[in-house]
Amino acid sequence: MAMLGGEAMPRILMQVIRFCINSEDKQLKKLCMLYWEVVPKYQEMTGEELMQQAAGHHVPRKLLPEMILVCNALMNDLNHPNEYVRGSMLRFLCKLKDEELLGPLIPSVKACLTHRHAYVRKNAALAVFHTHKLHGEHLLPDGSDLVAEFIAAETDTAARRNAFMMLLHENEPLAFEFLGQHMGDGISKFGDGFSLLVLELTRRVCRKDPTQKSRFVRVLFHLLGSESAAVSYEAAWTLVSLSNSPTAVRAAAVTYANLLNGQTDNNVKLIVLARLENLQKTHPKIVHELLMDIMRALSSPNPDICEKVLEITMDSVNSRNVQPVITTLKRELQKALGEEDEKSLAVRHLLVDAIHDCAKRFPQVAESVVGLLMELLSSSDRTSFQVAMFVRGIIQEHPPLRQTLLPKLLDSLGDINSAPVMCIVLWILGEYTSAEQAKETFDDIVKEVGSTPFVLADEPKEKSPDADAPKLVTKNVVLADGTYATQTSYTSSKPAEANDNIPKLRKLIVANGDIFVAETLVACLTKLVLLFPTADKQRTGTTVMIVCAVTKLAETSKAPNLAQRSSHSDCSERCSLCCRILLDPKTRNLLKPILLEDGKKQLGNYLAKLAADQPQKKKKNDEATATAQADDLIHFRQLKSMTVSAGDVDLDDGTDLARATGYDKSNSIWDKDNSHCYPLSGFADPVYAEAIVTVHDYDILLEILVINRTASTLAGLSVELSTMGDMKIVERPQSYTIGPLDQKTIRASIKVSSTETGHIFGSIVYTDMATQEPKLIHLNDIHMDIMDYIRPATCSDESFRNMWAEFEWENKVAIATSITSLKEFLEHVVTSTKMKCLTSPPGEGDTSTFLAANLYARSVFGEDALVNVSVEKKEDNDGKLAGYIRIRSKTQGIALSLGDRITSVQRALPQKQ
Repeated sequence: MAMLGGEAMPRILMQVIRFCINSEDKQLKKLCMLYWEVVPKYQEMTGEELMQQAAGHHVPRKLLPEMILVCNALMNDLNHPNEYVRGSMLRFLCKLKDEELLGPLIPSVKACLTHRHAYVRKNAALAVFHTHKLHGEHLLPDGSDLVAEFIAAETDTAARRNAFMMLLHENEPLAFEFLGQHMGDGISKFGDGFSLLVLELTRRVCRKDPTQKSRFVRVLFHLLGSESAAVSYEAAWTLVSLSNSPTAVRAAAVTYANLLNGQTDNNVKLIVLARLENLQKTHPKIVHELLMDIMRALSSPNPDICEKVLEITMDSVNSRNVQPVITTLKRELQKALGEEDEKSLAVRHLLVDAIHDCAKRFPQVAESVVGLLMELLSSSDRTSFQVAMFVRGIIQEHPPLRQTLLPKLLDSLGDINSAPVMCIVLWILGEYTSAEQAKETFDDIVKEVGSTPFVLADEPKEKSPDADAPKLVTKNVVLADGTYATQTSYTSSKPAEANDNIPKLRKLIVANGDIFVAETLVACLTKLVLLFPTADKQRTGTTVMIVCAVTKLAETSKAPNLAQRSSHSDCSERCSLCCRILLDPKTRNLLKPILLEDGKKQLGNYLAKLAADQPQKKKKNDEATATAQADDLIHFRQLKSMTVSAGDVDLDDGTDLARATGYDKSNSIWDKDNSHCYPLSGFADPVYAEAIVTVHDYDILLEILVINRTASTLAGLSVELSTMGDMKIVERPQSYTIGPLDQKTIRASIKVSSTETGHIFGSIVYTDMATQEPKLIHLNDIHMDIMDYIRPATCSDESFRNMWAEFEWENKVAIATSITSLKEFLEHVVTSTKMKCLTSPPGEGDTSTFLAANLYARSVFGEDALVNVSVEKKEDNDGKLAGYIRIRSKTQGIALSLGDRITSVQRALPQKQ
């Protein structure tokens, strides 16, 4: 290990030869092999030889005399009676590159090709391959013929595989000849490793000579049915890459489908799904034929696999196969309903989204799936809300289905437990019920509401505090060995069950005090009354009584769950408006078109905007815009003359380098490196050091430039690093010896596990050879920026609300900035934090004085970062902005680090472009 670190130990060579070279200890032999691999084997060059080499002349180097003894020891191991000693020595010969050492060992290596043990023969084939590749003309001119004779008589699969690999790389015609001789016998009996080499030979030959494809087709079709998953997978993608024939592509697709359903490893399934996705872009009809086989993978509990399968399914579904696809999705959804773990819930959401997309694209199947989805409206998780949004979109976009869906929706009204779902259902019934069905719908809803006023039922008498306290119970039990023991346990009283006789809608309003549901109920009943063909005083009076009861409920202080109640002013204003519409004919005639028509229009605009904001739902096979035209000139820099005019040159080295690395601006590469360059020591220190930090997801690479600014040699110079935070040093820097005024680039690798601010600190330790004194230089700290891990991302409003309610870590930052424009401040925060704004920004003509926006980002470690910006422009504060920015995340580190980032950047003015 010391020699690998750069330490020269010339005196140890003879000691190893004297005391270790003839040892029979297996561990010592392995250590000796490592030593022979790194030990210097040649004499040091003289000054005259160095001058000749610098002049460009070839100077042969002289082998150390001690290497003769080493070569003799290696030959003894090659002739050792123990086959495992021989095999390990043959493997070691694959690491040697010196012709003088390998030359005397060639006869022994050839003799090992005919050894009785297969372990020796397979390693001998590798040694012949290595030697022939390096020094074939001098040491093994007949190596290819020797291996050809060896592989013809060999019966061991591993030895045959190694020999065929040598022929594949060194003498391709012989490999092709051997393959042709045994093609009829069946390649699969030679082993999986041999089959993979045959596939590599197939690709190599067909790239050189495409006319040879027909000779390998039979082999490829034979290997598609291999029992090895690796062989069949490689054969499938080789067949697709070499042939566009429908028969070949169909055979490869069938193999992919069999691998998808036959393998249990999730990683294998994801790889196969990626191949099927690429195959779908070029041969969609073939994937359509195998769609049902691909959908069998939906039985996997892994959400990533189900998501990938559903993506392929949604791109392949058409009017011909939509019925079996919907049947499969319904069956998988029913299976997911029986499980309540987190993965099943995620799969359930994916299935509901897929059914929603199918119903939107093919309205004829919407009626067949809505019955199953109506059952999900009674669930307590967010699937019920997802289904309610799905039903609302279907009813809006497909009017012929309203007559079928609205009665089913009305029947499920008594099973809904969620307040947001109840609000959506009441809004749908009020908006889309026809005039003929308005009275029947009105009566059913009023039946669910019950009588007025909305007061709580008489509460039972208060129980004593000791009644609900756990009781201590002691009893004697018999153990498994027949002995007696005393068991003590606590029992608690059974909680009182809720009265299920109360309708769900009334329970939400009265028992839960949810005034939002009550307001939606008032609006729904008002719209239904407006739909009556003739005036109905009785139903109008019932509606007015319910409106008054809702207003009274909002005013009372006895209603529980005060956090869910809206303000009294908002509720009373909406209820008074409904009363005026019901009782005042002029107001009714004025507002009736707005109430009955504008809601549908606004929903239609919202759905259209939602579809436009989701590019991932569009077809993935859209042709990319051509970046260059077919008749554009091709510039060859090597053919340009030095006198070419500047007008004829439109490409240069800098532009090509910028394009290759992904930068468009001229100084972007330098600015990128310069922004992550940290000086670690001062210019007055004997050793100057600076570090360039490169962040790549989970890895941080430090390139530390160390410059010796003294006139003496520094020995044993090492950079000792330590970290603070969730960072771990994987590869520590080695020690080096740096000459006077010389420099060295030292690299270190650090692994990061979470998104939080980290610190890297350390020191430089070295020995001054002039004074033989050890010295130490403390380095400046490197602060890792959280912005290196943040990536903009997008999510739905529903997912944002769910994560906001779930995440427990919150950081609240007060707004203190000199920016006076709401839109400019929002753009500055979004740009500075690399987040995605989920809320539509204010328009150019917007004169509002308040802004609320949601921002979302995801770290490279999969952590979610949620930000809510609530800012107000107050006129009494000289037009300055005031408000708060709230950050929520699942972990404390990202919340605090992102808060510090926002605090530091909000005071700075955005740079004008």
